[in-house]
Amino acid sequence: MTDSLTEPLPGPSPQPLTADMFDPECPNRAMPIRLEAKWAWLIIRCLEGGPRRFSELRVPLARVTPKVLSESLRAMERDGLITRTAYPENPPRVEYALTDLGRSLLGPMDAACEWGRRHLGRLLDAREAYERRRAPGPSEPARPSSPARP
Repeated sequence: MTDSLTEPLPGPSPQPLTADMFDPECPNRAMPIRLEAKWAWLIIRCLEGGPRRFSELRVPLARVTPKVLSESLRAMERDGLITRTAYPENPPRVEYALTDLGRSLLGPMDAACEWGRRHLGRLLDAREAYERRRAPGPSEPARPSSPARP
């Protein structure tokens, strides 16, 4: 039995995938928001209103350890998304701010958030339908939720 939420759209069969389908000018390593920098989107939102000190970023990002926040900020600085400005004061003061390149991500982020707002219900319904299909029957043993690792 298929579920209307997860059925493929009707239409002609797609063309076969080719080994060279990805644009060589846009390799994965050049993507600005990488999975290992999962906090980057939240950091960008925190810096949207202007420069912030590390301690200010820690307030909304309390679930991020200081080490991971530092690593994320460094990676974003390396990629040109933010600047780090150290002021020669005692105690030292450091501020982080979005660059024009970092600010240019706000539009795509807004679009992704809008997509999420529009489709969250359908996404959650699809997840629930998937879990119902995977649920064991009364006489079946429980299925693992992920494949076993070697």
